[in-house]
Amino acid sequence: MSSAEDQVHDGLSQAEQAEIDRWLERFPDDAMGRRSAIIPALHVVQHHHGGWLPQQCMDAVAEYLELAPARVYEVATFYGMFDVKPVGRHKVNICTNISCMLRGAEDIVEHVEKKLGISLGETTADGRITLKREEECLAACTGAPMMQVDEEYYTDLTPEKIDRILDELE
Repeated sequence: MSSAEDQVHDGLSQAEQAEIDRWLERFPDDAMGRRSAIIPALHVVQHHHGGWLPQQCMDAVAEYLELAPARVYEVATFYGMFDVKPVGRHKVNICTNISCMLRGAEDIVEHVEKKLGISLGETTADGRITLKREEECLAACTGAPMMQVDEEYYTDLTPEKIDRILDELE
């Protein structure tokens, strides 16, 4: 989290405000434009707050965008890219849509759960990895089965490849 000097009256740091302002410039200067900026604003704030969105951060986004908090909550809770509970340092998403399912995604999920000792939606005891719930589609069908670790895509997965990827995470 940013330092106290970097905080401003509405709960967002100056750095967060600057990033959100750059996004706001891309949208019309009206309520619709501010609503369009919710997703990028939440990305900015989630990035600055350990990979998740505490309620006070969502409230700060709503206040900064001059929107009802419910508008921000509905976006944050609808999209799987946002987390409203604490997560591990790394987020792992495994695609389980049809292409990946036909190429062994169920076995991949089972392997990762066994390797990490957690189930989908849980975080390792050391706080290192959160295994996100099943992902409908990550749009890398030609490389099925696939998973996303943080912002990186990994395709054509095998148990051995998965073990190397997960073992390299700090």
